[in-house]
Amino acid sequence: MSWQKLMALAGIGVVLTVSGCAAGSGGQAGAAAPGGSATTVSMRNVTGVGSALVDSAGETLYFSDVESTGTVRCLDACLHFWKPLTVDQGVTPTAATGVAGTLATITRPDGPTQVTLDGKPLYTFSLDGGAGQAKGNGFTDSFDGTQFRWQAATASGAAPTASATDGNGYGY
Repeated sequence: MSWQKLMALAGIGVVLTVSGCAAGSGGQAGAAAPGGSATTVSMRNVTGVGSALVDSAGETLYFSDVESTGTVRCLDACLHFWKPLTVDQGVTPTAATGVAGTLATITRPDGPTQVTLDGKPLYTFSLDGGAGQAKGNGFTDSFDGTQFRWQAATASGAAPTASATDGNGYGY
């Protein structure tokens, strides 16, 4: 293969790699244009929880009582496990029929626009194996000196934590 063909193929590979990275959603919900809206939160039957709130991919949504005042404390190392539900700036999050509570957004200290339910920032859990799981329900962990207890969000508030971990946290 000639040097020029090899360089052309390498260039295509770089373009495809960069395009793939740019297309990643990073927890983004919906595909609405700035200023628009997208169905951000729906309900789904989740193992061990019942009817829980989920993102557009069907992933269970969680909140932590330590953030119930709308103050984001899940930063840095916490974000390796708890992924904020975000939307593009200017996008109004919406809920599917049956979802109670008020969806809104806040600007996280690290920049993205995060979706909240009744003022509580919403997250997915990286150790859930896919849609319909709630391994983070009742989970406790600690990051940067802050103790978190996570609960699956439901239409009526928090899910019962009978299926929770044994409470020692750090089950990663």
